[in-house]
Amino acid sequence: MADVHGMCEDRFGEVRDLLAASLDKDDVGASVAVYVDGEPVVDIWGGYADAARTVPWERDTITNVWSTTKTMTALCALILADRGELDLDAPVAAYWPEFAAAGKEHVRIRHVLSHTAGLPTWDEPMAVEDLYDWHLATSRLAAQAPHWESGTEAGYHAITQGFLVGEVVRRVTGRSLGAFFAEEVTGPLGADFHIGLTAEHDHRVAPNIPPPNAPSHPSGNPPVEPADVNTAAWRRAEIPAANGHGNARSVGLVQSVLACGGALRGVRLLSEAGCERALEEQYQGFDSVLGTRMRYGMGYGLVGGPRTCSWGGRGGSLVLIDLDARMTVAYMMNQMLEPGTLGDDRGMGFVLAAYEGLTA
Repeated sequence: MADVHGMCEDRFGEVRDLLAASLDKDDVGASVAVYVDGEPVVDIWGGYADAARTVPWERDTITNVWSTTKTMTALCALILADRGELDLDAPVAAYWPEFAAAGKEHVRIRHVLSHTAGLPTWDEPMAVEDLYDWHLATSRLAAQAPHWESGTEAGYHAITQGFLVGEVVRRVTGRSLGAFFAEEVTGPLGADFHIGLTAEHDHRVAPNIPPPNAPSHPSGNPPVEPADVNTAAWRRAEIPAANGHGNARSVGLVQSVLACGGALRGVRLLSEAGCERALEEQYQGFDSVLGTRMRYGMGYGLVGGPRTCSWGGRGGSLVLIDLDARMTVAYMMNQMLEPGTLGDDRGMGFVLAAYEGLTA
């Protein structure tokens, strides 16, 4: 069995065993964290940070977590809404006037958070490098027409959601999404998660490893390949739907704010009512981009119990937040298994193991 490092309460031993087994079978390097009442009951890691298996995955190793980043961006919007600075039912154009162009005057903030805004991608061809130009990416979205009437359909806004929410945050606060997140969330909590990574952290990054059956020409606009996220240019940019860097410990810590009623480690970021807004169902039905049925709350997917929300990232990362159990489970890794957007079953295995420990 692979070596697993860190701390794990005895009742959650199944989580540790599962990570060891996964490192022997599917994973190269990974971390898993479980928080209950805001305190870590599992904080483990193992394997390697590189595909050649020469660099150990350390306690402070971080990696690009793809769309798990969306949970951080959604949290920023919920915080501003709770402060009364952002009305989730208001039109996007109330904060970003240029966005009203081409028939988008009725698109609301909640539509953007629930992938029903009708802007799942850019109409103009985009290169990966265009994602590093904030003004270009957002101004193109502001100018184009919606693909459907907002709120009536869902289509996963894989990359665009971060720019849409991020520009609203910038208009409201005068700060970029990454700066707001660092100053208002990770700074106060002491969490090691970054949207826009500075060079001082590069040595800690475990590069993403492409899935074994990755297509030679990925789809999407722009078509983002795993190799793209391993570049300095990707790390330095702010792509608030896809380029967050962290590990299970930091993801689980930040999202425990929701699980614990808005306060964590003596820091209150949200009221209890503000946390509940994540669970407000905005859409239930077929998602035309993902090709499956989805339930979307306010920036999160709604899964499992009535007060449970979640989201994951391309390749397999996952975070689940249970507001009833006051538990958060996070799994971050570098080996991508599936080429598609929906990831694979590894993360859910850790979630199920965590629930076994919780009821032990």
